[in-house]
Amino acid sequence: MPWRKISTAIAAVAVIAILAAASDRRAAQAQGQPWPQRTVHLIAPYAAGGNSDGIARLIAQRLGDAFGQTFVVENRLGANGAIATEAVARSPADGYTLLWAATRRSPSIRR
Repeated sequence: MPWRKISTAIAAVAVIAILAAASDRRAAQAQGQPWPQRTVHLIAPYAAGGNSDGIARLIAQRLGDAFGQTFVVENRLGANGAIATEAVARSPADGYTLLWAATRRSPSIRR
């Protein structure tokens, strides 16, 4: 994949993440509570140092800059992502624990 497409994809993912977080922030502000008030955990089911982890850390940094709060990436490997997903599912439903999930295009549907 050419670098231009990769950088465009990273930018698109960052914009989507920022918009999603902003919508959560607006919903919290509508209830009279600014969001985030404390550290937000971004759980990634990928190994540290890999491509998906690097993008998650880049987006966490951008979100932290945009909201003025710390976004921490936690890597939870195993069971093909089930361990990370379970950790997020068992966390309090307060918007401070998010799941980082990346998808890939199947080679069978390339043009």
